[in-house]
Amino acid sequence: MADSNDKQSHDANGADQARRTLIKGGLLGGLVAGAAIMAESPASAAEEAQNQGSSLVDPRDHFRADLKFPEQAWPGLQRNMVDPKPDCGETSYRGRNRLVGRKALITGGDSGIGRAVAIAFAKEGADVVIAHLPVEQPDADDVLEVIRGVGRKGVSVAGDLQSMEFCNELVSRAASELGGLDILVNNAGYSRRQTSITEHTAEQWDQTIKTNLYAPFWLSKAATGIMPPGSSIINTASVAAVQAEGFFLDYCASKAGIAHFTRALAKQLGPRGIRVNAVAPGSFFTPLLGYTGGDDSKIAAMNKGTPLGRVGQPVEIAPLYVTLASVAGLYTTGSIWSANGGTAQF
Repeated sequence: MADSNDKQSHDANGADQARRTLIKGGLLGGLVAGAAIMAESPASAAEEAQNQGSSLVDPRDHFRADLKFPEQAWPGLQRNMVDPKPDCGETSYRGRNRLVGRKALITGGDSGIGRAVAIAFAKEGADVVIAHLPVEQPDADDVLEVIRGVGRKGVSVAGDLQSMEFCNELVSRAASELGGLDILVNNAGYSRRQTSITEHTAEQWDQTIKTNLYAPFWLSKAATGIMPPGSSIINTASVAAVQAEGFFLDYCASKAGIAHFTRALAKQLGPRGIRVNAVAPGSFFTPLLGYTGGDDSKIAAMNKGTPLGRVGQPVEIAPLYVTLASVAGLYTTGSIWSANGGTAQF
């Protein structure tokens, strides 16, 4: 897809005009605007249909369902997934200047959903800092190449989100690198399959809760001290928040916590003009599925159990984050939006 990478002044004028048009027309409804934006942000199959003059794309056939996962130790690298590669929008996402001049920090931005969000934000005009583990630097470098390739500033910061000190430093570093901060995406997550609570160690519980729940708390606390009105915090929850799986005891607990953390923080920060929402993914083709036990047989079962007959590609969920970060979602806060192929309802 063609990238929107015009001059900064033209982008800013276009963004201001779009904002005035939205406000004048009253088109600030979150779900309606979100649906419209998703329709305007197709991946490769959808754009091919557009180029052929078709307005319809069958969601069952949008991406191939016979996915393969290489055997990887945690946390896994996306660059090792080659048959096929996950689509994070590197070439398929088309931006429309919805985030021109914005400054975003995204945790877990090296691979999977976080990577797709970072790429989408950059193609929409935002400068981006991504956080990741040191071992994930090769994936982070790949993302930075895409971000910088569309003319935006991209910075990666390696560290462990289980540390409150690192979380505080991360927010300060992001604000320093970008000249401020007005979007925070708490996306990084950890999960490990365990079939019995008797096998579930305290160490694993701590790692899951600290990564998935403590880190968003620490990062949001630090970020809200410097975020101006109009800013947006977007958390990554999960369908596991409402559809628990016995083998992900700690993960399900943490994601249910994220959902309620989102709703409560939205009530705190609404009077300050800062919106807080969450996106709740279902199963997506990311390194996470590989190291949590997503072998070929389990992927086949996921495909069969999804009404659309397949797991999602990261690029398909990125438009939700764009909508929630942009003026199109201006009246949406305290909401949980889900993209899960029809497997769960919030």
